[in-house]
Amino acid sequence: MKDNVSSLYHQPLMEAFYTELQQIVAEKPLQVFFRADDIGKIDDNFTVMMEMFRQYRLPLCLAVVPQWMTAERWRGMSRFGASDGLWCWHQHGYCHENHEKVGKNNEFGESRSETEVRKELKAGYDRLATLLGDAFYPVFTPPWNRCSRMTLNVLQEIGYHAVSRSIGVQPEVKGLPDFQVNVDLHTAKEKDGQQAVERLLGDCRQGVRMGRLGIMLHHQRMNNHAVYFLERLLQILSRQSGITFCTYRDFIDEQGCLKPVGIG
Repeated sequence: MKDNVSSLYHQPLMEAFYTELQQIVAEKPLQVFFRADDIGKIDDNFTVMMEMFRQYRLPLCLAVVPQWMTAERWRGMSRFGASDGLWCWHQHGYCHENHEKVGKNNEFGESRSETEVRKELKAGYDRLATLLGDAFYPVFTPPWNRCSRMTLNVLQEIGYHAVSRSIGVQPEVKGLPDFQVNVDLHTAKEKDGQQAVERLLGDCRQGVRMGRLGIMLHHQRMNNHAVYFLERLLQILSRQSGITFCTYRDFIDEQGCLKPVGIG
């Protein structure tokens, strides 16, 4: 497993984090969802992640890169129970490539034309709908958690139910819900373990205040320390009586309308 992960997972500070986390979430009504990005290949880390969530019977939203998915790979993933209520397979960009020559990475940023954006979004939607069938749920997670306002408008026109980005990301667009992640487990870049723990606790407190805690995973970046941490996290959260574990399907009713936070 890889070692290029946050310093968080190499610190004895984590025992203090586990204790503090239990106090933060204790007996508080809270929706929790996990989102795993960059899905499209079966490797050891993917298998470990899937088996862990299946062991604890906790749901997971899987952000699939359309151009990475093949019929053969989908058959392999299906052995985990493709249509199991635990999984919410949705779309993660198109080919997960940066198209911006300056600034931050962005697959669907300001430099893309509406024609290009519409073509790729629709092609990605159609590809996943064909390969995954009823297991595909039309929510869009943009790579690097950012995209243009025009992209958000096109997503609505094509028929996506929602997007999922990081908390506080702009722009917003009326009529397209954003199921935001508060917590980044694997791509944060703090070099100091204490800072990493404080950031993580602060993000968890924010989610509790909002009534919904979204946790982002990048399984390719997990090493043995990160795997251990994730399992402890699942253990702690699964023991809390006030927590409801959700996928995006739980946030939208049968008429396609957004449910209020706190209603499963």
